[in-house]
Amino acid sequence: MKMTYRTTVSKCLVGLATIAVGSATALAGEVNLPSQISWTAYGTTSSGYAQSIGIGQMLLKKYKTSLRVIPGKNDVSRMVPLRAGQTPLCACGIASYFAQEGAFMFGTKKWGPMRIYNIFNNIGDNGQQAVSAGDAGIKTIQDIKGKRVTWIKGAPALNMNMTAFLAFGNLTWADVKKIVVPGWKQSAEAVINGQADVTWGSTVSSSYNKLAASPRGLYWLSLPHGDKAAWKRARAFAPHWAPQMVKIGVNLKSNQSGKIPHEGMNYPYPIFVATNKASDDLAYGLTKAVLDNYESIKDSGPSMSGYQLSKQNLKWIFPYHPGAIKFYKEKGVWTAEHDKRNAELMKRQDVLAAAWKKVMAKNVADDKFSAAWKKERAAALDAAGMPVPFR
Repeated sequence: MKMTYRTTVSKCLVGLATIAVGSATALAGEVNLPSQISWTAYGTTSSGYAQSIGIGQMLLKKYKTSLRVIPGKNDVSRMVPLRAGQTPLCACGIASYFAQEGAFMFGTKKWGPMRIYNIFNNIGDNGQQAVSAGDAGIKTIQDIKGKRVTWIKGAPALNMNMTAFLAFGNLTWADVKKIVVPGWKQSAEAVINGQADVTWGSTVSSSYNKLAASPRGLYWLSLPHGDKAAWKRARAFAPHWAPQMVKIGVNLKSNQSGKIPHEGMNYPYPIFVATNKASDDLAYGLTKAVLDNYESIKDSGPSMSGYQLSKQNLKWIFPYHPGAIKFYKEKGVWTAEHDKRNAELMKRQDVLAAAWKKVMAKNVADDKFSAAWKKERAAALDAAGMPVPFR
């Protein structure tokens, strides 16, 4: 039966699939990719999912490689396929860092610190921040006091970011009404439907088009870059935050300044990470395919500008996969300084793994395990002279 290109892409982008790393490959230049790959991502209404679709179309067209995206409604569900070996790749949010650290939802007996490696990221011109309903009477972060704020089950990344956002305004969860929802999509819908007033996400998430078009409207809250005390409070909870002038977003002009860009925050999203089950060929080929084909994907999804070699932060919070490092070396951007940083991050994973083995050997009762692991983790990192976020 003859298939159209659209049908083929559609079939490739839905559902769960295992990755055939050792299968017959399609060659294009120096890129050597499997005929089929998969990765996990946020749900179908997220900007990360939309970006994955754009990349998938490019991979199919240029390399005859089919991509299937495995959507997950929260941080834990996105990491499960990696742990189970169903796929070695994730187009993740900052929860991937929590998984590496064994923090929050990943600090239980079922999880523990994961050895994961960066390959490339998208650091775009959008922002990651809270958005409020336009009719909620919220004009500054301080105005959130007493309002309804979403808390997403099993999503420590989103919840920690919101915690940091509240801290920026010198607020805590005790100052707001916590509205618990089962997933990110439901958090946006809660604001649209009048069940909540504030939620967290990317400024380009498609669900915010519905909020902007709804009777409630939307309003973006700024993070003044000159308020050093506020940034210090926020970074105590979210060390990955960085100030950014946000240029792209849904109805972005509706913000405190009334101008574009406005003062906000961003960090890479999606963060493309891999487990050690990803071969060097896969990590090298995918990194090269995406970063060398930026011109082909830049208009295929929201906020794609971060998929450029010049935007990559090679000294961030994860060690890089050897296959990806090969690509960066070929491009002449990987230096001895990056080697040093990578070795430090690899050692950090060793320290975390050893601490995990030690605490697991103690047979701590389930109800006391979280506290015991936090103590063991902090002690091990302190002894190694390494930072202890999420202490």
